[in-house]
Amino acid sequence: MTTAQRTHAGGIHPLHALLLSGVFPLFLGAAVSDYAYTASYHIQWSTFASWMIAGALVFNGFALVCALVGLFRAERRGPYLAYFLLLLATWILGFINALIHARDAWAAMPTGFVLSIIVAVLACVATLLGFSRLGTGGRS
Repeated sequence: MTTAQRTHAGGIHPLHALLLSGVFPLFLGAAVSDYAYTASYHIQWSTFASWMIAGALVFNGFALVCALVGLFRAERRGPYLAYFLLLLATWILGFINALIHARDAWAAMPTGFVLSIIVAVLACVATLLGFSRLGTGGRS
């Protein structure tokens, strides 16, 4: 009698998933706060965006470290490398966005708003790729 061994792609580590799940909502919140600032010109919205970007960078940085560890443990490195590079691009553009938001609220717009949208889209794609079976590396 022969038995077939089933291999399936395992999910990412729970800590990695927790860190990754915080990236997109915070970057999205920053983009929404930037929109609220452009609609109302209340300084509080720009401050909210700055704090959300800072929080997202912390989550993104730790998720990036987890992705680097996962990259070396992955059996198929191609998809995981794309995921890692996408997270890295998200962190770099998010950091540039944080520097732009560090300026006066009036001077941060519209560049900060555009960057917030771009970074939120990148974070969404990175999160989807990270939680997909394609981006997990295929560990059994």
